[in-house]
Amino acid sequence: MQSAKQTLKYTIFSIGFLFIFSCKSNKAITNGSVNENLSAKAIIKTHYQNHINFKTLSGKLKINYSDGESSQGVSVSIRIEKDKAIWMSAPLGMVKVYITPNRVSFYNKLQNEFFDGNFSYLSNLLGTELNFDKVQNLLLGQAIFDLRKEKYTTSIVNKNYQLKPRKAADLFKTLFTIEATNFKISTQQIAQPLKKRVLEIDYKNYQEIQNKVLPNTIVITAIDKDKTNTIDLEYRNMEFNRTLNFPYKIPKGFDEIVLENNDK
Repeated sequence: MQSAKQTLKYTIFSIGFLFIFSCKSNKAITNGSVNENLSAKAIIKTHYQNHINFKTLSGKLKINYSDGESSQGVSVSIRIEKDKAIWMSAPLGMVKVYITPNRVSFYNKLQNEFFDGNFSYLSNLLGTELNFDKVQNLLLGQAIFDLRKEKYTTSIVNKNYQLKPRKAADLFKTLFTIEATNFKISTQQIAQPLKKRVLEIDYKNYQEIQNKVLPNTIVITAIDKDKTNTIDLEYRNMEFNRTLNFPYKIPKGFDEIVLENNDK
């Protein structure tokens, strides 16, 4: 049985990135042709034009987690209501997670403990400020920051469009690559050089499901000085727009996990 600290770390990392899928019957999408004449403005505009719309998404998710010393794997059920809720349940409901725009909550029956707060701890853990919209965009293959608010230079790297801010921020360094077929994110990286922290999200491939383009495999790497945590996600049997419910109630008698720098 893993320790409470290990369980907490594993669960917190898992909730930040819950969904995206892989199904053998779905159509895999191959790389498209790069247009070297496209401006950064045109690339960004197309990226947002290709944002998908849906009401709900549900299916199965396989998560593999490693902190460099140990690794774990689990398969969970995933339910998403766009802009409203992200829900995850391990087999037999032993661990459940429920995220809304104002809440990050989970409970763990193995340790008889629960956490119920906001995004502050997850933001500190991953080295960049997160909220529900940013997490949802990350999962859909969209940029977690609004690219339309800055000016970027563009270059071609590995048959993708790479975007770098013309004016670098003092505390954060960002880099985005956008794939040429459907203008979804290929890689997004947020770094804090002074704190030696890097968050990198790599979208290994995309596929088409019910005429919608979604990530297939995602690798998330969080580096904090000499510590590296990696999460591999594989999504299966996903379906759009089913009628869903989100059963979640923290059991009575569980011990609350109180985290530093977390404001309820």
